[in-house]
Amino acid sequence: MKKKYLILLVSLALTFGCKKETTKTETPAAIQLEGLTQNHNEKWIANEETHIGMKRIDSILNNNTSLDGKLLGEALSKETSYIIKSCNMTGEAHDQLHVVLVPILEEITDIKDTNNTSEVDKKVSYLKRLVTTYFEYFKT
Repeated sequence: MKKKYLILLVSLALTFGCKKETTKTETPAAIQLEGLTQNHNEKWIANEETHIGMKRIDSILNNNTSLDGKLLGEALSKETSYIIKSCNMTGEAHDQLHVVLVPILEEITDIKDTNNTSEVDKKVSYLKRLVTTYFEYFKT
């Protein structure tokens, strides 16, 4: 009988004593870029292709397991090329897009030219923040 209680006690201790490790992906903090404003307290409207390209960039960054700057940079450049070729935006929304897109393009170029994995990691973190900034200021 004592053996059953001991087994039950150990089982309960293991069940409630062990914490389940959960992974939580946090959205990186947006960056306040000079000249970037909202559209009368609303998000700017981006064309569908731009938004799709930015979602793809976000997905690449969030699913990336490689710190090979050239490989990662090439994948990201493919999406920025798609955005640039497909952009038909005009007016203030287009101008505001450039405030976000230019630093994104620069960061991707830097990633492609970086061989040091810790530097690539830092640049990816910064790029994630730039992408978050896009999504805070633009919608379709």
